[in-house]
Amino acid sequence: MTTEAAPHGPTTALRTSATAESPAVVGRPSARSGPVSPRRRLLPQGDPTFTARGRLRSLGKHAILIVTAIVMIYPLLWMAVSSFRPSDDVFRAPGLRLTEAHPENYANGWNALTSPFGTYLLNSTIVVLGAIVGNLVSCSMTAYAFARLEFSGKKWMFGAMLITIMLPIHVIIVPQYILFTQIGWINTFAPLIVPKLLATDAFFVFLMVQFIRGIPRELDEAARIDGAGHPRIFLRVILPLMTPALATTTIFTFIWTWSDFFSQLIYLTSPDVFTVPVALRAFVDAQSSTDWGAMFAMSVVSLLPVFIAFLVGQRFLVKGIATTGIK
Repeated sequence: MTTEAAPHGPTTALRTSATAESPAVVGRPSARSGPVSPRRRLLPQGDPTFTARGRLRSLGKHAILIVTAIVMIYPLLWMAVSSFRPSDDVFRAPGLRLTEAHPENYANGWNALTSPFGTYLLNSTIVVLGAIVGNLVSCSMTAYAFARLEFSGKKWMFGAMLITIMLPIHVIIVPQYILFTQIGWINTFAPLIVPKLLATDAFFVFLMVQFIRGIPRELDEAARIDGAGHPRIFLRVILPLMTPALATTTIFTFIWTWSDFFSQLIYLTSPDVFTVPVALRAFVDAQSSTDWGAMFAMSVVSLLPVFIAFLVGQRFLVKGIATTGIK
């Protein structure tokens, strides 16, 4: 190839000639070798120690996670195994080895107290359903007011609500107990359900406020143009879009209320209205021998609803937490 044939001068002709004669330019993939994957560009060629080092690091991380998971789940496994042991062997064998199974612990635990254990499961279900309905209704309405309405003292009220999150229940339990005693609500489910209808769980109000703030206001304006007021906007526009936040509130309320022991022990004094945590406490008797096998058996039974609720709502729980606060 001659330089005179080049239309753009000798420099362009030489560059063209060099490109035509050497198709595989240094540092660039040729047509025969195909495209180079990003992993091949990042990994040094011919260095097996780099790949081995990465695999060892990955194996080390997985080993640490597996050991940590075993340590955390070991008490639960021990309780499940101990529910099949006789009471005399529960604390003599701290391991998970089961030499002799006693499934009758479940039958004995079910009928060990003054009422069948199903009565206490039903009482806990009533309290949990009342708390869930109360939190969903009151917290969602309060959150809409803080997120969309404008009124005097809004910032101060919102700040006061956030401060209540830092107050432990032991600080307010005495005034509440005196108030409920004067009303005549002791030994009923009212002290455990009625406060939920007043948006007393500030955590859920804050969670829903952050979620509503992430919903575009253009949807509210479009509904307002069609003649909708705040009640209709809340019911038809905001509430259907709050499914992840409502599901998160439902799951957390279920778990926290089902496993709440302190409040239920304070307000419930009659065995007929005992819930599951208080009923499990009744298995332990300081004046006589305790049937540990029956107690652990009923503990396993009481954990099953929590596991089922978490497995069913895990997808909504993760989505609700992940989308909260996104604008």
